[in-house]
Amino acid sequence: MEEKNIDVEVAEPRVYEVGYLLSNAIEEAEVPVEYGNLKDFVASFGGVIISDEMPKKIDLAYTIEKVIKNIKHKFDSAYFGWIKFEMTPEKVLELKKKLDLDIKIVRFIIIKTVRENTLAVKKFVRSDIKRHTPKLRAEGEEAPEINKEEIDKEIDAMVEV
Repeated sequence: MEEKNIDVEVAEPRVYEVGYLLSNAIEEAEVPVEYGNLKDFVASFGGVIISDEMPKKIDLAYTIEKVIKNIKHKFDSAYFGWIKFEMTPEKVLELKKKLDLDIKIVRFIIIKTVRENTLAVKKFVRSDIKRHTPKLRAEGEEAPEINKEEIDKEIDAMVEV
C-alpha cells in the first residue's frame, strides 16, 4: 500500500483585539464579573490574552439601537473595554459568531493588530511658554530693522530653558 502524504494547513496564530460595549443595564458591581467571563470566553476558544482593560462606563457619541429578545433597546451610555489576544483565524470567526449572540454586548469590533503596546501617549504641553505671534503691517509700512545681536541673545535665552 502506498502512503499518501497529506499536508494539513494549520494557520499560525495572529494577534487580535476586540473592543466591546457592555450594556448599561448591567449593575456596576457586576461589570468585573462580566469582564472576567468575557476573558474566559476568549480563552475557551484557544485565545491567549496579551493585555486588556477593565470596562469603564462612557457616554456614547450617538444612540445605539439593538434588538434584544424582539424588543428594541436604545443605549446612550455603555461600559467600554478591550482585550488583546492571540488566536488562529478560524477560531476568531467562531468567536465572532458567539459574540454576536451575547445579549449583554451592545456592539463589538475585532481587528488584527500587533503584539506591541500601541496606546497613544498624551504629549506634555507647557503652558508657561509664550508664543510669539507676528504683527501684521499696514500697506506701505516698512519692516523694522533687524538687529542680529538681539536675535542671537533671544535664541540663546530660549535654548537655555
